[in-house]
Amino acid sequence: MKTTALMTTSVAGYPKRSGKVRDIYQVGEELVIIATDRISAYDVVMPNGIPDKGRVLTQISLFWFGKLAELGPNHLISSSLKDLAAEFRTEELDGRFMLCRACEVIPVECVVRGYLAGSGWREYQKTQSAGGIVLPSGLKQCQKLPAPIFTPATKAASGHDENISQERAADLVGAATAAELRERSITLYTAAAEYAAGCGVIIADTKFEWGRDGRGQLTLIDEVLTPDSSRFWPAEGYKPGRDQPSFDKQFVRNYLDKIKFNRRAPAPVLPTDIVQKTRAKYIEAHQLLTGQRFPWA
Repeated sequence: MKTTALMTTSVAGYPKRSGKVRDIYQVGEELVIIATDRISAYDVVMPNGIPDKGRVLTQISLFWFGKLAELGPNHLISSSLKDLAAEFRTEELDGRFMLCRACEVIPVECVVRGYLAGSGWREYQKTQSAGGIVLPSGLKQCQKLPAPIFTPATKAASGHDENISQERAADLVGAATAAELRERSITLYTAAAEYAAGCGVIIADTKFEWGRDGRGQLTLIDEVLTPDSSRFWPAEGYKPGRDQPSFDKQFVRNYLDKIKFNRRAPAPVLPTDIVQKTRAKYIEAHQLLTGQRFPWA
């Protein structure tokens, strides 16, 4: 049973910024993006992490960057330790980093939904729409949509994701860029969902991040199609009309709901059994999608 989680990193001499999960270092014109084992729920980072979660996220992203490369450029340069500066070549960072091109981030989160779940389902119950897109009547919770829909979001001042209309997205980034984001995102989702279905995994929805490289080319960045940025459901046992089991933070959220967590920091320490069950789900998602044994299992 693995119990050690990497919660933070420190590499002297390089500027660092941190998000909920990732530590990002600027190395000249490039970025070293390191996925720690931190886990958040309800936008609050838990005090203890999920061992190897960062490696799972990184290895799944690497798989998809390779799988979807023919559909357009991404920011990945290398995942080999030998290509890093000497200060980064440590065992604890092996498997959990990506060396990437620095891009100018486009301030729109590109959510594609193939199934009616989460905030899309909540909106549909009130307005028969998701992301402002009117949908057929009579759809059930978690039902497959007639076609994938693009429902952009942005970060509110509080740090929470805030759903926005496609018109608002066009106001933020320009009509041409917004149209390209929609087309590219739906194309990637459709290809990934078709592949995953053959592995017994339903990709209910996902979030893509995009940037522009030094030549102004639209480039896929950040993580891609991981359990942190997507809803993955096992195809076996799928049935619309209810919540589905998932390959992500399900055990963490269920535990927090059970103890009536108020969704504000500080969060409680996660019990060992919740940590281990969550780790197993992340690893299972990796093995199903890649067809490979998780090297750090």
